[in-house]
Amino acid sequence: MQYRDFGNTGLKVSALGFGAMRLPMKGKHVDEDKAIETIHRAFELGINYLDTAYFYNEHESEVVVGKALKGWRDKVTLSTKNPDSSVDGDSWRRVLDEQIKKLDVDRIDIYNFHGIGWEVFEQHIMKPGGPMEAARKAQDEGLFTHLSFSFHDEPESLIKLADTGEFTSVTCQYNLLDRANEPSIAHAHEKGMGVVIMGPVGGGRLGAPSPEIQALLPGVSKSSAEVALRFVLSNPNVSCAISGMSDVRMVEENCATASREEPLTSEERAAVIAQLEEKKKLAELYCTGCGYCMPCPHEVDIPGNFSAMNEYRLYGLREHAAARYEKLFQEQKAAEHCQECGECEPKCPQKIPIIEQLKETHKALGRK
Repeated sequence: MQYRDFGNTGLKVSALGFGAMRLPMKGKHVDEDKAIETIHRAFELGINYLDTAYFYNEHESEVVVGKALKGWRDKVTLSTKNPDSSVDGDSWRRVLDEQIKKLDVDRIDIYNFHGIGWEVFEQHIMKPGGPMEAARKAQDEGLFTHLSFSFHDEPESLIKLADTGEFTSVTCQYNLLDRANEPSIAHAHEKGMGVVIMGPVGGGRLGAPSPEIQALLPGVSKSSAEVALRFVLSNPNVSCAISGMSDVRMVEENCATASREEPLTSEERAAVIAQLEEKKKLAELYCTGCGYCMPCPHEVDIPGNFSAMNEYRLYGLREHAAARYEKLFQEQKAAEHCQECGECEPKCPQKIPIIEQLKETHKALGRK
């Protein structure tokens, strides 16, 4: 396993972290024996960053993580997240106290505000008597060591949050298909923050077999997931990439990838980025997502349909694209619901033949 500096904390964390959000289930509950076996195998292979959250696995993840940590606690950096972003610091503290009990630990290493953006930070967390005051008091009491946040907002908000100086690290989305946070990640790293990546395999969608994804690294990768993980780990501003692993096989495959001394050479990374930029240009030929064609009088989500089609057409991710299309179908927004009224086409700045492309999308992704 390769290890990296976690910002300016002095911690060394494994390049691959264990995300305890997809623990194996037995019916409606976590399969504890299998989950603990999987986590322990991760520890044995050198993973020392373990991330969970209050809501994961129907509120059971923290309990199972606590059990898995027995005998390993001093060797593992433990991260969890508090979802309470109300203006009530007492409410926020009650969640922390509950998490300490569920995890059965004396302290948490990395404690995160869960999924915050700039507006929530400014209008809720920083209010007098609010979560930030409660957090600093709990930190002084030794209940956690480093205050951090996870993030799903716009990239500009990540930069603003990093600039507050309040946080040790950030956990955010970044993968082959979503590089929007790349400049913000670099900024956070420059500020001395640890950078943890969630969804390095695109929430699982990049794990499906795809010749198009594997072709980004021709002849040197065994799977689409390997390409995706190696790409994320090749970013020098990334401290750790957490993957939700639900069995020992996944742990062993991902650990083998993360154990490479150099995930990608500079030439390989540059080649992958160049190909991704070309694919982005191709995607924009089909649709830039500008939304000028909307609203559709028949409520078809034209950009949404084309976005799903691009995942299939450019990246070979048919299973995921078809699932997205099915969701649009259930919401009565799929290409199949187009009435060919033609109202959209004059509005398109690229003069895309929208009606024909909607037909193509339905043919490719609709139910057979």
